[in-house]
Amino acid sequence: MKCGYCGYSDSKVVDSRLIEDINQIKRRRECLSCTKRFTTYEILENISILVIKSNGQRQAFDTSKIKKGLMKALEKRPIPLSEIDKITERIERKVFNMLDGEIKSEKIGSFVLEELKIIDPVAYIRFASVYLQFNDSDAFNKFIKQLEK
Repeated sequence: MKCGYCGYSDSKVVDSRLIEDINQIKRRRECLSCTKRFTTYEILENISILVIKSNGQRQAFDTSKIKKGLMKALEKRPIPLSEIDKITERIERKVFNMLDGEIKSEKIGSFVLEELKIIDPVAYIRFASVYLQFNDSDAFNKFIKQLEK
């Protein structure tokens, strides 16, 4: 960060505070050359991610859809809501860390499956049965046999 007093291009952060009302970070900095202090404000840039559906349609990424899918798969399972929120956040982080403007819905589904496989096998099978679109009992049985291996 460039110093407003001497123009030197390096400074250190002395203090940081989140301004939640306007989603900004206020940073108090000190110039490494002239040692004067100054304040900067950083605004988190909203990155829009488009989800490419299986039919080719594109729509804005919506974290609430992930949470709804998890809630449905974990219905009547002994998993607390706080854990569902943590899983949702981890998946959201994975999506945004891809730093690509678009992501296929299948990739998001695979992120959900990875998380469910770890925490609850019943929810994993529930979600997989919808996500992988089992058309008959043979496909479902084949999937279960693969799990047992």
